[in-house]
Amino acid sequence: MRIGILGNEGSWYGDDISRAATERGHECVRVEFPLVSVSCGEPGHAGRKVANSAEHDLASFDAVIVRTMPPGSLEQVVFRMDALAHLVAAGVTVVNSPRSMECAVDKFLTTARLEAAGLTVPATVTCQDSETAMAAFQRLGGDVVVKPLFGAEGRGICRVSDPDIAFRTFRTLERTGAVLYLQEFIRHPGFDVRVLILDGQILGGMKRTSIDDFRTNVSRSARTQTHQVTDTESEMALVAAETVGARICGIDLLYDETGRCFVIEVNAVPGWKAFSRTNGVDVAGRLIASLECGESVQR
Repeated sequence: MRIGILGNEGSWYGDDISRAATERGHECVRVEFPLVSVSCGEPGHAGRKVANSAEHDLASFDAVIVRTMPPGSLEQVVFRMDALAHLVAAGVTVVNSPRSMECAVDKFLTTARLEAAGLTVPATVTCQDSETAMAAFQRLGGDVVVKPLFGAEGRGICRVSDPDIAFRTFRTLERTGAVLYLQEFIRHPGFDVRVLILDGQILGGMKRTSIDDFRTNVSRSARTQTHQVTDTESEMALVAAETVGARICGIDLLYDETGRCFVIEVNAVPGWKAFSRTNGVDVAGRLIASLECGESVQR
């Protein structure tokens, strides 16, 4: 196979995927997402072509793996999703599919769909002005986690429990044109559970324990250990993955102090460096093997 990786230069994940693909006799080419362009109806080109500035025709790849969604304007983000949709229409396997990516990168849309699927999610309010946010702050117990609507690895997340700081935070976000996404702060035992899923199968679980931060991201120095996924966790994770439509994803589960389990996030560009190290699973190898078996349904 000829596989394109939409990823950053020097990315460990790009290198890991290339390593796994090369070991299995495939070719990998890294493509810069911001350099992707689309040609429609151009003389000399048959139909629609998706290419980057280095003249790689992405429509000629057997598969394209999305390993990053760089920050950008609304126009840039929408265009990148459209470009991925063109690839799917051209018969290229895109992992994850543009529809699943559109859902997973949008915290509001993901949370709404998870709730509609009957999964337990934190009490959440999404709004556009500071006055509504302050009212929500009080309803949510005066202790909330404020998250960017788009984001990963705990970046841009802050906990706010002081009314004055809450007001200043919400006013600042309002003035920048941001959408305000507030979740109740869930008091927890200091860890969460990451479940990694590929093709509707659980590859394993990992417990991430925070050292001195309410966020349990490995990028923030959380400790990891192997976790035996329970039946309940398995059911919740599989439903979450199916709801978003992701072929490969990481599901984050969080327990409160009473033992109630919440689905916190569905990551459609999941990291697996710590997971592989902790569980001894070659995730990149499993992903390439999955691509060899054929295309899953592109949602």
